[in-house]
Amino acid sequence: MRRIGAFLDAQAAEAGAARNTVLAYGGDLADLAAFAAARGIGLTALTREGIEDYLGRCEAEGLSRATRARRLSAIRQFTRFALDEGWRDDDPAIRLSGPGRSQRLPKVLSQAEVGKLLLAAQDHGATPEDRARNVAAMELIYATGMRVSELVALPVAALRGHPEVILIRGKGGKERMVPLTGPARIAVDRWLAIRDAAGRDTPLGRLVAGNGARWLFPAGGAAGHMTRQAFHAMLAGLAAAAGLPPGKVTPHVLRHAFATHLLEGGADLRAIQTLLGHADLGTTEIYTHVLDARLRELVLRHHPLADGSA
Repeated sequence: MRRIGAFLDAQAAEAGAARNTVLAYGGDLADLAAFAAARGIGLTALTREGIEDYLGRCEAEGLSRATRARRLSAIRQFTRFALDEGWRDDDPAIRLSGPGRSQRLPKVLSQAEVGKLLLAAQDHGATPEDRARNVAAMELIYATGMRVSELVALPVAALRGHPEVILIRGKGGKERMVPLTGPARIAVDRWLAIRDAAGRDTPLGRLVAGNGARWLFPAGGAAGHMTRQAFHAMLAGLAAAAGLPPGKVTPHVLRHAFATHLLEGGADLRAIQTLLGHADLGTTEIYTHVLDARLRELVLRHHPLADGSA
């Protein structure tokens, strides 16, 4: 376990891996270590055949293709790290082929559905402060395609001065610049005016004066800002108000909608990659498949000969 810890520390410090990725890799390698221990060998003594046996067991246990692919990724990176550290003199996982990931297209919302959500946000909330905050949060996440973890942790200083572009700190501390739309800038300005004018004896004023002072969306928790769970709950309420199935609307679906709608409008794929903060263009290319699928659906639904009649 000490060597797993050293590997995870290196992943976090040198590779810039996100916390959730590090935690997942830790669990994967701990499971592999238990598998090796049951066979009376150490983790760094596993051969290629042993790793193949482990992956076969994972498949037999019914683990999803995506989970098995992630476990193999963790193993590959660990064995390469072990070789570099001199813990072993070969890399048994270098030529292993994995199950790959199933080509499951991301769910997206139409532009009309996003419009319904943004409209519903104007009336969703117990107070005018809540409604202004909800509108600002929704306009921001759709205008930028940022992850919900990036949205809730936005510092208020980044949005002051009616900026046309904001700096987003993403996974592994990587930063990217993303432009703001006009509606998003207006919504943020309205929220900031309400936030700044809140009296110190009001609920919002006490949040701003306390732990939430530095955050755009202050809250009463330990972090001082709105939590991801709170945004999820707000979004579920907006989906219901907009007449959309709650299961269809998530923060990540809004991120997918941002990318797909840009692509529909003719945006360059590499520009979308930069805006989303994807390290690999291949990750962004999934949206071309989404667009292709939607175009096929459009033709099959509306073409006069789509049903085979002459």
